[in-house]
Amino acid sequence: MAIIITDECINCGACEPECPNNAIYEGGAEWAWSEGTTLKGMITTLKGEEVDSEQENEPVDMDVYYIVTDKCTECEGFHDEPQCAAVCPVDCCIDDPDHPETEEVLLKKKDFMHL
Repeated sequence: MAIIITDECINCGACEPECPNNAIYEGGAEWAWSEGTTLKGMITTLKGEEVDSEQENEPVDMDVYYIVTDKCTECEGFHDEPQCAAVCPVDCCIDDPDHPETEEVLLKKKDFMHL
């Protein structure tokens, strides 16, 4: 499953540079598929949506750091454990029960974003 950042986040920013997919953003910041990935131009997401990879999308959260679920691979294929959770001083990077994903799905997401 993907990782989420709970509202216990203290906005320290320790998690953001650790993400190999650039799936973590500061509260209120817009995000794009192309950021931190090899995706360029028009793409078809794994959900079958046609999008401009460089288009900025609405923030997921306005107040605390957040993780873009579709970009989160739990660091599969990069590290042995989610790096955001490993460095979080308040343990607010947790499994997202609303987005259960197998290791196979997480690796597919990684391969999609990093050709």
